[in-house]
Amino acid sequence: MANGPENPTTGGLHVGAAVPQAIVVSVDAMGGDRGPAAVVAGLGICARRNPGVRFLLHGDQAVLNRLLAKQSDIAGRVSVIHAERIVTMSDKPSQVMRHGDGTSMWSTIDSVKQGQAQAAVSCGNTGALMAVAMVRLRKIAGLNRPAIACLWPSRSPGGFNVMLDVGAGIEADATDLLQFAAMGASYARDGLSLERPRVGLLNVGTEEHKGRAELKLAHDRMATAAEAGGYDFVGFVEGGDIPSGRVDVIVTDGFTGNIALKTGEGTAKLIADFLREAFNAGLLSKFAALLAMNSLKRLQRRIDPRRVNGGVFLGLNGTVVKSHGSADETGVAAAIELAIRLSQSGFVERLAARVASAGRAGQNAEIMGGPALLSKDARGDGKSE
Repeated sequence: MANGPENPTTGGLHVGAAVPQAIVVSVDAMGGDRGPAAVVAGLGICARRNPGVRFLLHGDQAVLNRLLAKQSDIAGRVSVIHAERIVTMSDKPSQVMRHGDGTSMWSTIDSVKQGQAQAAVSCGNTGALMAVAMVRLRKIAGLNRPAIACLWPSRSPGGFNVMLDVGAGIEADATDLLQFAAMGASYARDGLSLERPRVGLLNVGTEEHKGRAELKLAHDRMATAAEAGGYDFVGFVEGGDIPSGRVDVIVTDGFTGNIALKTGEGTAKLIADFLREAFNAGLLSKFAALLAMNSLKRLQRRIDPRRVNGGVFLGLNGTVVKSHGSADETGVAAAIELAIRLSQSGFVERLAARVASAGRAGQNAEIMGGPALLSKDARGDGKSE
């Protein structure tokens, strides 16, 4: 932890327009790779698009006041809260949990804990942010572990699918996956306005006999819990289904989800680089690029990762949005607007109710299935899945 400072869209999310005056978003200004200038610029974009929202900005007061002075039209809606220290990308989550008080990240989360804001946004260290959020906000009742959900460009009508977990944890047992399904469906319902989301469980194949034991168990329990969870369970899905129109929510463990997410981001960048190289190969190529300019711009808008910047920490007693550390002002604005949309919808309260409902449905599945459906822990053999 270091001392001292250092007309976007949100994809399928419905944000902007009339927002209740009471909404306040807490923003960590010091955590991003691009420094507080990009965060304050992004906050300015978002503030102008959402005139009813107020902001708490955490970090070095002298630096932030200087940056806000350049945006006088929003200064009256932004309160600066001084924090002397910064959580760096190299800080260990365990260290931040014990010694993070006084950092801009801790202060940002604490504002939600104290009821001063409805949501928190940070571009900082993901592991540290999850650790601080867990310590200060705690998990919602009945939840085993939180998850991080992301939006993935897809062929679905809304243009995006939800995938979770993408990095809050590494492993997930059948109960965790069942709860992820409930949380992902709730997120898709509020974030993508899908009345009854289609949920799929990521596996190495769609056949029911494939996959690890906990996946087969989760498959059976999701089928039973779907009605109570308010979603349609489509069964197992494969990696190729992540961007497809077959499913709206993809459920997996954090290890697999994070690898898939980083692979997708790397592939998108590779394709963009290849296109750039191809259209700069010669005079004729440049002329072809000029003719195709409108189509290329539409493609860029559709796959631009800044539009869907912001992974949501699901399962906490408060809304926390993690922006990419390298996000520019457009990406930061998208992450803050996502936090506004979720706050506006009463997302946390609805999510808690869905998790409780899924838990009851999961218990019923165990009772109906008997010992064959129980996890190893529940059968009492002392081994976890």
